[in-house]
Amino acid sequence: MTARERDAVSGRETTGHEWNGIKELDTPVPKGILIFLIVTHVFAILWWFLMPAWPLGWTYTKGLLGTNQHERVEQQLAQAAVARSAWEEKIASLSFDEIQANEQLMDIVRQTGHKLFGDNCAACHRADATGGSNYPDLTDDDWIWGGEPETIAETLRVGINSPHGESRMGQMPAFGRDQMLERKQVVNVANYVYSLSHPEYSTAANIDRIEAGHEVFVTTCAPCHGEDARGSQEIGAPNLTDTAWIYGGDLATIISSVHGGRQGHMPTWEERLTPVDIKILALYVHSLSVARP
Repeated sequence: MTARERDAVSGRETTGHEWNGIKELDTPVPKGILIFLIVTHVFAILWWFLMPAWPLGWTYTKGLLGTNQHERVEQQLAQAAVARSAWEEKIASLSFDEIQANEQLMDIVRQTGHKLFGDNCAACHRADATGGSNYPDLTDDDWIWGGEPETIAETLRVGINSPHGESRMGQMPAFGRDQMLERKQVVNVANYVYSLSHPEYSTAANIDRIEAGHEVFVTTCAPCHGEDARGSQEIGAPNLTDTAWIYGGDLATIISSVHGGRQGHMPTWEERLTPVDIKILALYVHSLSVARP
């Protein structure tokens, strides 16, 4: 048997392999790694017998410990349902005012409502409820159909322009597209509406268009928005004198809205959410506008 070459520096035998003048040492696997591998293999074998592991086509080995994660999850859900039912019954039986006066229940409303909002409402109104283009901000206390918890709950239940039989119905006609107003009238009334939230716009250069637009507004828009343009929550006509706009409050967008009309949509949540969930969500949304007036 030929003696194997030893490395002059480390004193270890070489494997006989050499690459570009570098000889490979025959270094044994460290004992720590060998022990680790042995322990993990023993653990794996024990785990196979102790826990559910082996598929048998239509079933699987149950394991010597009899652990069943499905049963454990069902037990946890049952326990959570029992804990939830206690405060659910209180929220269901108490009035909105009574719940708002109970800080313990309102803590539950804020926690549960935040989750409900994230699962069902955030896709349109954003996670912080500030809305965006074509979707209203729910934190500014500016409401089209009313911002009391009872009213919000009803809006959630029936929706807006939804298939629900009791849905809130609201639409702004397309005054220009459907030729109810001439183009000049559309531009003039848009100038008047714009001036309501931008007093600085009422200059000598714009006053003629604004006054002409006011005449159009009184005969065409006032029946819904009121002569003072502050809107009506009974029919879902928005206030035109503030800076809260759903579709945009710049002059060009207002002209577009008068010309082409607007019709928002919110689905009915009656079939997807329970009455208690709707109540919680309404209280949660109301609390956002109270916190950020």
